[in-house]
Amino acid sequence: MAILKMKKLSLIAIESQRDALLRDLLLKGFVEISEPSEQSFEQFPSLVRRSADGLASMRQEQNEINNALTLLNRYSQKKTSFLAPLPNTSSDVLLDESRIAGDLDRARYILGLEEKIHAGEADKVREEAVIEQLAPWTTMDIPLDFKGTEKTNLLFASLPANQAPADVGAALAAEVPEAQIFEISKDKLLYYVVFLCLEEKLPDALAVLRPMGFNIMQLPEIDKTAAAETRAAKGRIELLEEEKKKLQEKITNETVHIEELRFSFDTLSTKIARAEADEKLMSTEKTVVLQGWVPEENEEGLIKLLSGYDCAYSTEVPSEEDYPAVPVKLKNNRLTRALNMVTEMYSLPAYGSTDPNPLMAPFFILFYGIMMADMGYGLLMMLIGIIVLAKKKPKAGTRTFFELLSWCGLSTFIVGALTGGFFGDAPLKVAQIINPQTTWKGLPALFTPLNDTVMILIGAMCLGAIHIITGMAVSFVMKAKAGNLMGAIFEEGSWWVIFAGLALMVLKIGTVSGVPVPLAIGGLMLVYGACRGVKGIFGKIGSVFNAVYSGVTGFFGDILSYSRLMALMLAGSVIASVFNIIGAIPQSIVIFLVISIVGNALNFALNLLGCYVHDLRLQCLEFFGKFYQDGGKPFKPLAINTKYVNVTTDN
Repeated sequence: MAILKMKKLSLIAIESQRDALLRDLLLKGFVEISEPSEQSFEQFPSLVRRSADGLASMRQEQNEINNALTLLNRYSQKKTSFLAPLPNTSSDVLLDESRIAGDLDRARYILGLEEKIHAGEADKVREEAVIEQLAPWTTMDIPLDFKGTEKTNLLFASLPANQAPADVGAALAAEVPEAQIFEISKDKLLYYVVFLCLEEKLPDALAVLRPMGFNIMQLPEIDKTAAAETRAAKGRIELLEEEKKKLQEKITNETVHIEELRFSFDTLSTKIARAEADEKLMSTEKTVVLQGWVPEENEEGLIKLLSGYDCAYSTEVPSEEDYPAVPVKLKNNRLTRALNMVTEMYSLPAYGSTDPNPLMAPFFILFYGIMMADMGYGLLMMLIGIIVLAKKKPKAGTRTFFELLSWCGLSTFIVGALTGGFFGDAPLKVAQIINPQTTWKGLPALFTPLNDTVMILIGAMCLGAIHIITGMAVSFVMKAKAGNLMGAIFEEGSWWVIFAGLALMVLKIGTVSGVPVPLAIGGLMLVYGACRGVKGIFGKIGSVFNAVYSGVTGFFGDILSYSRLMALMLAGSVIASVFNIIGAIPQSIVIFLVISIVGNALNFALNLLGCYVHDLRLQCLEFFGKFYQDGGKPFKPLAINTKYVNVTTDN
């Protein structure tokens, strides 16, 4: 339940053992290889930065396999259950790269089939465009490539819907008797016409027609009629559809190889990880130089591993100047590790500071339960979390989510038992539907959101005060450890004395001649603390004013913020009760169950997210603001990181 101590690793190994060394470090998974520093190259001019051969092509190959898997998953008739655990394999089998070439060829073959389908779809679109273009001309018995005779011109054209071909033809005949228009078809927007004219009269005829919206159309130059070409295009579309079905069938037949491709994808992941690590090494002609970090608890295992290599190495405790570059790894127990999800969403703690998870866990879980406050919802959350953890056995990220869901579900169930909530007041409504004369008042409750709102509000703010004071206590300890004991006493300590003085004043304890002595002492401590290190009378006055104003408004605002615990408890309870009331109106169990289930499902989904967001806000703003030092860089060791299989190693 702490931030693991790290050791800085410097290592020089023989070039010929580089691949084997990287492989063993990958299997152990406890060394992070750092980017080489400019200082290293300045101190040792003979060192050069390594470049991993083929890293780009490895990533491209993995991307091709991933695209093939995405395609096969769409065609697969066998759907993998969300709860299905990942298959297990040994590290030796996973690192065997002999299968990659064959699986890569298969992936490219599958992607090639998809490319042919896309090409066929493009051809189909073109054929459909031809059919649509020729649709107005299918009643015409003239070949589409016919342009007229030696002395006449024939044009395919259109006229606006407000220009009837008969009227246009009459106007044309009056000006150019040697030209004529024939209507072929029409739609809502256009008339489609054939225009016939003597060659020498064409310019005169067009001069008459263009003001009327006459537009020459470009049709495919085919020695067929529009009807014949349309039938041919439909035939080609049928052939394309048949070809598409054959290609899709071939892809479907390849779905039996999904597991093999998944395995090669993960094998490539390990290959890429080693290549990326190789890029971070420095080298000479005969040696490679590695710089990185190893957790102190794994130092003995590293020494044992390196004893099998011809190498020189050293590990040292990082200095405070190194802290910004030191990666952070949290070590938590079964309860607090679930809060890693919350911490990582905010920011990891800086190296050398405090792990917030053990401090935050009881508050986060309790606050979530207070806001959700329903036995039914809590039971659902616990069941979902336990089933997924037991059946799927998820990896770290997904595992922490469902662990957190389970713990919050337990808290929700307990608080729900105190408030008597089980999907709102569903048991009471069921009893009243079955027996309208029942005198049963519902599940027993210590307090209820609707009847004890003020008490819940006061309790929420008291919990908020405890939460904030806990954060202040952590800050006090951190300052004391850092050698700033006086700062801790006159900053956090002053307010504690003030809080105690206010409580004693209310109880009329410690008052001498009408002066609340403890409160006065706290005030003097606050004034002295604000003036420490500040020069000038005006500077001291401003500092005191700022300390008092910021402290009073800050504490009041922070504590008031915890009223959201009451607000969300009340909102969730009221929404659930409203749906239950609506469902009970017809006095039918079936109708009630339908409406209640739908309504509570919506309420559950809304509160599941809403309670998390508001709980997260209380931790990140009110709690972390008192002591948290963020900015930690996550520890990213060279390790096996698979997507489709679980790997068993001898670590």
